[in-house]
Amino acid sequence: MTPSLRRIAALALPALVVLAAEPLYLLVDTAVVGHLGRVPLAALAIGGTILAVTAWLGNVLAYGTTGRAARSFGAGSRRTAVEEGVQASWLALAAGLVFVVCAQLFAGPVTRALSGDPEIAEHAELWLRIASLGIPFVLLVFAGNGWMRGVQDTRRPLRYVLGANVLSAILCPLLVYPAGLGLVGSALANVAAQVVGGALFIRALVAERVPLAPRLVMLRQQLVLGRDLLVRGLAFQLCFLSAAAVAARFGAAAVAAHQVGLQLWMFCAYALDAIAIAAQSLIGAALGAGDVLTARRTAIRIGQIGLGCGVIFGIFVLALAPVLPHLFSDDTDVLGQLAIVWPWFIGMLPLNGVVFALDGVLVGAGDARYLRNLTIVAALGGFLPAIWLALWLDLGIGGVWAGLTLFIVLRLGALLLRLRDGSWAVPGAARA
Repeated sequence: MTPSLRRIAALALPALVVLAAEPLYLLVDTAVVGHLGRVPLAALAIGGTILAVTAWLGNVLAYGTTGRAARSFGAGSRRTAVEEGVQASWLALAAGLVFVVCAQLFAGPVTRALSGDPEIAEHAELWLRIASLGIPFVLLVFAGNGWMRGVQDTRRPLRYVLGANVLSAILCPLLVYPAGLGLVGSALANVAAQVVGGALFIRALVAERVPLAPRLVMLRQQLVLGRDLLVRGLAFQLCFLSAAAVAARFGAAAVAAHQVGLQLWMFCAYALDAIAIAAQSLIGAALGAGDVLTARRTAIRIGQIGLGCGVIFGIFVLALAPVLPHLFSDDTDVLGQLAIVWPWFIGMLPLNGVVFALDGVLVGAGDARYLRNLTIVAALGGFLPAIWLALWLDLGIGGVWAGLTLFIVLRLGALLLRLRDGSWAVPGAARA
């Protein structure tokens, strides 16, 4: 039976809150530290940018775990689904410890290279050394989100993540100001919240009464899936870095407008990803139960919902067009460049809705290799040539966003073809 809109919303809305919790907390942290002065705020920006890599890795871990856990859950084995979470947690701990060691060894050189200012680098290094101690727990939270979404339990992750972030939001101003710890207080508040969040998800695993020992076969299968999603993520990073580099060559106003447009684009992407998370859970469960027909019908429904949400986002952004750009800049040159970006941004939103939703379908089906190859081909064959051609022909910021639109269109076409041929819908409890 195809899941109802209510069922999809029941999975997507808590996921949306979880996805939004971290960006909202970062805004609070930034506001608190911002009152310490320019140098601490710049140091937080440098350190936070470095730690953002762990969030990217964590999302890869969570997405892969959700698809595999959902298949086992759909096959009627909640125990096996939770065991996927156990193995993901081992991977999280291992990767987290590697990150901690690297942060302690290289915090100084990396912050100095990024900041270019000795005073900022000194503060950023101290913040990073302390804040990095929470990385294993951050990754445990992502692993926990992954298996809980797989068993279609979205309420507990919501409580755990919100609880940890509320704790951090309370501790941060208290440690920064009354306790007089300044920027160190911000780092300690981060670590405290991350330890609490990780501990809550570990407690949930222990309460399931499943074996907690590492299983090499399952770990290897998760690593294969994670590898494909990681390579796909690297292709995205290459595209966005290249776009920023090209935009910068058109002048300060162009790159400022590009940054504003891209951050708004990414915010919408996070919101639309909630549908993708629901898709991962539902598609994985249907295929795990061997119900290919339901999986295909669910995929179509998910794509339609993604399109509808994208259209709603587009209408909303269009209505705010006279106001929204002015919230980010009052520079007439920047606003002029944003006027060029805006039609591309709005026009992409309905396409984004479908693309991100179908990404979730294929992740839930374990079809990560296809997603990896598609992203690489769309990047190397579409996006990157288009934006560098825009530079060569001096097409300005509009050429950069035309390249981004081409990237989305190519992915949309390939995803629709994949959806139609049905080769992604492989039944079974697990897909290596």
